[in-house]
Amino acid sequence: MSSLAADADRRFVRETGPERAVADLAEPVLDELGFRLVRVKISGRDGGTVQIMAERPTGEMNVDDCATISRRLSPLLDAYDPMPGTYRLEVSSPGIDRPLVRPSDFATWVGHDAKVELKEAVDGRKRFKGRIEDVVDEEVHLKIELEAESEPVIIGLPFSLIGEAKLAMDLEALRADLSGGEPAQ
Repeated sequence: MSSLAADADRRFVRETGPERAVADLAEPVLDELGFRLVRVKISGRDGGTVQIMAERPTGEMNVDDCATISRRLSPLLDAYDPMPGTYRLEVSSPGIDRPLVRPSDFATWVGHDAKVELKEAVDGRKRFKGRIEDVVDEEVHLKIELEAESEPVIIGLPFSLIGEAKLAMDLEALRADLSGGEPAQ
């Protein structure tokens, strides 16, 4: 893989605390199995849940893949016990409102809407929603609506400032995809 391709596939979102410990254990196993880690999330839901979101580099993931990953990770997590108490391991695909954690994720979803939250405010603002226009160097370009502007504007958000990002579900486009038609303009 070229250095440029490796940079585009590098996760810019990193977990902290117990989630980071789980990610550090899971990532090499996922790599070995031919998957990429998307996200680790730990919650108190159902008495404690460790959610590992993964996918193949092509973006695919099915139920058998989830089962394979779960069978490989369960004994490892049991041995290293990265979080106290009991928990349920949940392996899933990114889904329809998928997190965007790599520059390549934004490049794949050019033309779709995304919600981006920055680690720190830029011009007094941390949250942005807009259409992904392109990825250039170390930033994503979003077309967003601003109150003071009559037309949408394109802004650049550096990956180094992105704390969290995900696709924003476009119900009209989803309906069109499911029906085989075109979304209304």
